[in-house]
This record gives sequence, structure tokens and C-alpha cells, in this order.
Amino acid sequence: MNKILNESTSIKQKFHENKNWILFATVSASFLVAFATSSVSVALPSISMSLTDVHGNVVSGVLQNWIATSFLLAIAIFAVPFGKLSGKFGLKKSFLLGLIVFAVFSIITFFSFSAEMLIIIRFFQGLGAAIINITTLAMVTQALPPQERGKGIGLNISGIYIGLTLAPVIGGLLTDLFGWRSIFISIVPFLMLILLVTLIKIPQEWSDNEDEKFDYIGSIIYGLAILILIYGFTILNEITGMILVIVSIALLILFVKWESRHEFPVLNVKLFKNVTFTSSTIASLITYASTFVVTYILTYYLQYVKGMDPQTAGFILISTPIFMAILAPFTGKLSDKIYPQILSAIGMGFVTIALFILVFLNESTELYIIIIAMVLQGIGYGLFSSPNTNAIMGSVPRHLSSVASATVSTVRVIGQTLSLGMLTVIFAFFLGSNPITGHIPELIQSSNFALIISTILCFISIIASLVGIKSHK
Repeated sequence: MNKILNESTSIKQKFHENKNWILFATVSASFLVAFATSSVSVALPSISMSLTDVHGNVVSGVLQNWIATSFLLAIAIFAVPFGKLSGKFGLKKSFLLGLIVFAVFSIITFFSFSAEMLIIIRFFQGLGAAIINITTLAMVTQALPPQERGKGIGLNISGIYIGLTLAPVIGGLLTDLFGWRSIFISIVPFLMLILLVTLIKIPQEWSDNEDEKFDYIGSIIYGLAILILIYGFTILNEITGMILVIVSIALLILFVKWESRHEFPVLNVKLFKNVTFTSSTIASLITYASTFVVTYILTYYLQYVKGMDPQTAGFILISTPIFMAILAPFTGKLSDKIYPQILSAIGMGFVTIALFILVFLNESTELYIIIIAMVLQGIGYGLFSSPNTNAIMGSVPRHLSSVASATVSTVRVIGQTLSLGMLTVIFAFFLGSNPITGHIPELIQSSNFALIISTILCFISIIASLVGIKSHK
């Protein structure tokens, strides 16, 4: 009896130690992916001045946006299939693969000689980020007991928000001192440290569906649908764009039908019969589609309109993510005790007010008004994100955590990509193929129009957050 009790105590102690290393690795990796995602925004004006397109022309506003969009597009395409593959081959192995791919292509960005080449490299960098995003959340969900899941998710999301907080400041500082390429090189040593910690300190492996066949056809249909949708959305002001969006919708319908009949679907579409899962997922999609663009609008505004350097603009841009990072762990823990949808809806109320304030942005707008709006947005997002993620992850069985994690990651980046796509379309309408420099009135008109759409979408997200509040898990 004593032997059994001693073994049980040893297992619990080992689990506790490994749990801390798992949180260290996943939170740190989430931080670095967020940093790489956001730091490029403050560097875009510098990138557009140091690079040209393949024809030697100045980088246009549309092409400038694609430097950020290609990274998110890759995450959107690969998140779903790798959500299934990571469960099949093991979350830890997949996590290590993601770290390696992310590090390799971060190094290769240093050798970019044109905007188009950087866009392609960023796409493959996004592949590594997709694998990391999926496995971090799934590992936390698998490793922690249900009563600690919200806290673990909150810490993971806090890592993301700390990355978003420091990205504009550190990214702006690195761009000013060493050039924009240093942003990507600087994260490589930290990726290698996480890789070593994972290899040495985390002996566990998690795999749920190693005996299942992988759905290659479904993955191809899904990837094509997302690729065509995002590209079509960025040229929606043209007939070709409208046609591509229609084709992508048809492919997505085909994907759903294929998955519903497949024995081992790459995405279990039956999950969407769960009202909590579906409503929280839709709320997340709408939220990211409406808010991600704000950082880019303010980056352009502060540097092109107000004439700030990247470092100064970066210090101002931390106003939003710093409040996200502070609130995320607390709201994640709180969402274990009360309905997470209530917190999510309150959070989106704050974000809606923030965006409504920014709708009236013009050349004479006082800086303190912008900062107030950014603080309100940060508080709102801090209330929304952890509870919303907990609602999604907690509404599915634990053995489907990698699929749910892939859904969270996919929805987030599709929303972010559509958000940038919306701005790209608006830029194409107001600016055409012209660079932003010398077209400040058109930049402000574009920003106002985008923020009006974003405010309306945020209000819809409040309703979506509340829909599944009384449904059973």
C-alpha cells in the first residue's frame, strides 16, 4: 500500500514539474509567434523604402499589406490539416517541427532582395507559426486538469499579448538601430532555447488518432478554398475578385460535405452542432476580422500623418496589448468559474466603443484621444480572448483538443487575414497602385471607412458571444 502511495506521489510531483516546463515552452513560443506577427507592422514603412518590387518600382500600399498578409494566409491554410496531423504523429514532435521551420525561414528573411521574395518567405515562416499555434494550445489543454485549463489558456494568451505589447517597441527599436531584418534574426536564439527545453525537460508525448488515415483530399480542398478566398477578398474591387470569392465559397461547401461523409475527417464538422463551440467560434472570427486592422491603420497614421519614427510609434502602439496581457490571465481564471460568454460580450462592448472613437480619425486628432481608444480596446480584448478560447476548448472532448486548437488558430488567422484583406481592398479603391507617401487624405479616408466597418462587426460579435450562453457542453 505504501509503495502504491509513494508511486502516486512521485507521479504527481513529476507531472507538476513537467507542467511548469510545458507552460514555459508553450507560453514562450506563443510570445515569439505574436512578436513576429506584430513587429512587422511597425517596420512596414521602412521595408517599403528599402525594397522594391521585382520590376524595380516603389512598393505600393497593396503590396506592402501582402508582406503581413502572406504570413497569416499560411497559418490559415495549414492550421486545419496540421491540427489533425499533430494529433496523429504527436503534439510534441509537431511542436518541435514548428519551431525548426519557423527558425529556418526567419533566418532566410535576412536575404530578401524584393518585396515579392519577402512575401514568399513570410508564407513559409507562417507554416512554422501555424504548427506552433496549434500544438501550444493543445498541449496546455492535454497537460492540465479541467479545473486549471482556463488558467493555463489565460497564461498562453497572456504570452501572446505580451508579445504583441513588446513587438511595436522592440520592433521599432531594432528597425531604427539595425534595420528591419534584425526583427526576424533576433527571435532565432529564443526559438532554439525553447527547442532544447522541450527535448530535455518534456518527456511526454500526446497523440490521439495515430491509427487514423489522413484526409489528403479534404486538406487539399480546404487549402485551395482558403487561398482563393483570401486572395479574392484582397481584389474584391475587381470582377476577378468577386468570381474567386464565389468559387471559394463553393469549395468550402464541398469541403463540408466531404468531411461530413469521411470516416476520418481532417476537421470534424459535427463539432459545429455544439452551440457553444459554434457561437464562440463565430464571435472569434468576427472579432479578429474587425480589430486586427486597427494596429496597421494606426501604424500608418502615426508614421505617415504624424511623422513619427518607428520607435516612437511603437511606444504608443503598446497601449492596447499591455492591457490585454495584464487582464488575460485573470479573465482566463475567472472564466473557469462563471459563463465565459458573459465576459466575452462585455469585452467586445469596450472594443466597440474604442473603434467608434477612432472612426473620426483625421489629421488634427489629438494623441490622447487615440491612446484612450487604444486602452479601451486593450481592456475589451483582455476580457474577451481568454474566456472565448476557454469556451471553445471546454466545449469539446479532451481527445479532440488538437482539432479544437486548430479551429481556434484557424479562425483567428482567417479573421486577421480578412481584416488585412479588407484594408487592402479599401486601399486599392482609394489609393489605387500608388504608394502611401504623398496621398495622406486618401490614407485617412481609407482608414475611416475601414473603421466604420470594423465598428459594425464588433457590435455583431457581442451578439454572437451571448448566443451559446445557456447551451450544454
